Amino acid sequence: MELILRPITPNFGLEITGIDFSKPVNAQVKKELNDSFSQYAVLVFPNQGLEPAELIQFGEIFGRVMEQQLKDFVLPDFPLVGYNSTKDLPSKNGKLQVRGENYHTDHSNDLAPPRATSLVAVQIPSYGGDTQFVDVRQAYDDLDVDLKNRIKNLRSLHVHGSSRSPRSFAKLSPEAAALIPRTIQPLVIRHPDSGRPALYLNTGRMEGIEGMAQDDGFQLIEQLYLHATQAKYEYRHQWRVGDLVIWDNRSVMHQANADYDPSEYRYLYRIMIAGSPIEPAFI
Repeated sequence: MELILRPITPNFGLEITGIDFSKPVNAQVKKELNDSFSQYAVLVFPNQGLEPAELIQFGEIFGRVMEQQLKDFVLPDFPLVGYNSTKDLPSKNGKLQVRGENYHTDHSNDLAPPRATSLVAVQIPSYGGDTQFVDVRQAYDDLDVDLKNRIKNLRSLHVHGSSRSPRSFAKLSPEAAALIPRTIQPLVIRHPDSGRPALYLNTGRMEGIEGMAQDDGFQLIEQLYLHATQAKYEYRHQWRVGDLVIWDNRSVMHQANADYDPSEYRYLYRIMIAGSPIEPAFI
């Protein structure tokens, strides 16, 4: 088995062919895939079309496949596998209201957010429904020195839904809300494998910045978010049936798009890989 690697952008994103994940991989290939993941942060494998059990087997290359948070959207026979389905999305003014429709990193309010998230496309509309990624490592590298020094030791409280969230979250009962974690995370994190610093942002969950007046904290978050989501940091994935994509939640933010005909069906399987507590880049 010889992997064929094609970088997608100069800084991140890698398309890999020459492999069939319906079959087990050996230790050498596993190491090569994990090394590529650490460097490129988004790996794209065309023409895989994995079934749920095969997707779990694929995920185990990168770590332990963890339970889905949204229990209403899991496969009954494979509870580790979630799904994104058009049929479960509400519509407003003729537009679908998709989960994840602004740049974020998954479950940032957890003490140990998922290392990675992976999707495989089962059915795709004729246009739209892309997933966008931005490289928050490069975005941090490009900050000026004064701003780097200003933010290097700052922290933010991450909650289920920020009081100034640009997107809505599921309404929770008081009992359910009490079970949702609230975690203080650094603004600048260090990748546990590569050691690279990166911005850690999730405007849907960040409740200001410790030690700053509320308005000033949210203004700084917005400044960093607008910087990190510039087009020069972006890779936009246009889904094809059978595409398998995995991304590193500590290196990129991602967002979903609802720019497709709501009468057309979009359906993807989803798994998450367990992670470790977030490490600050500076102590």
